[in-house]
Amino acid sequence: MITVRYFAAAAEAAGADEERVPAGRLATVRAGLVERHGDALDVILQRCALLADGVRLGPDDDVPDGATLDVLPPFAGG
Repeated sequence: MITVRYFAAAAEAAGADEERVPAGRLATVRAGLVERHGDALDVILQRCALLADGVRLGPDDDVPDGATLDVLPPFAGG
């Protein structure tokens, strides 16, 4: 299992700040999140950085068991 932490618009789209889901390839984890939370999260995820324990992942990378996956939408600077 992994812990997924949602921030800003991703948390709003998911309806949660955090949840636990099975570990696996990032593309599979992402598909499961969209299946669980719907199209609104899918739209947000397309623009998000996904970091497992602080390391940015690509779709073919594995999210290891016990990791924390942060879902970070783009933030405006100022």
